[in-house]
Amino acid sequence: QVQLVESGGGLVQAGESLRLSCAYSGRTFSLYTMGWFRQAPGKEREFVTAINWSGGRTVYADSVKGRFTLSRDNAKNTVYLQMNSLKPEDTAVYYCAADRSLTVDPTSKEGEYDYWGQGTQVTVSS
Repeated sequence: QVQLVESGGGLVQAGESLRLSCAYSGRTFSLYTMGWFRQAPGKEREFVTAINWSGGRTVYADSVKGRFTLSRDNAKNTVYLQMNSLKPEDTAVYYCAADRSLTVDPTSKEGEYDYWGQGTQVTVSS
């Protein structure tokens, strides 16, 4: 059974950094595209970033480009989301997701992801 467990969320001030982790349990982590989405209060869930199975390609939402960095360690079945220069508008619940399709280009489409974590809260105060 596949499980995704996020960690690393918390309360920080604007301009500070956080690193989120997503630990995957399952045998084929290294074949999956991994993505992060977020949902702010009263808003729909939105794409943040994704990385393909090899780690060779990443995509970012324009709102986080240049501030967030996604990486993966297939030996540890973990992806890491380094978030720098955080802004109050980054406040949201952050969800990790896994896409089983073996593609070169990671997708930003929520419907393409097969497994989801429970989410971790990130709050950025001004």
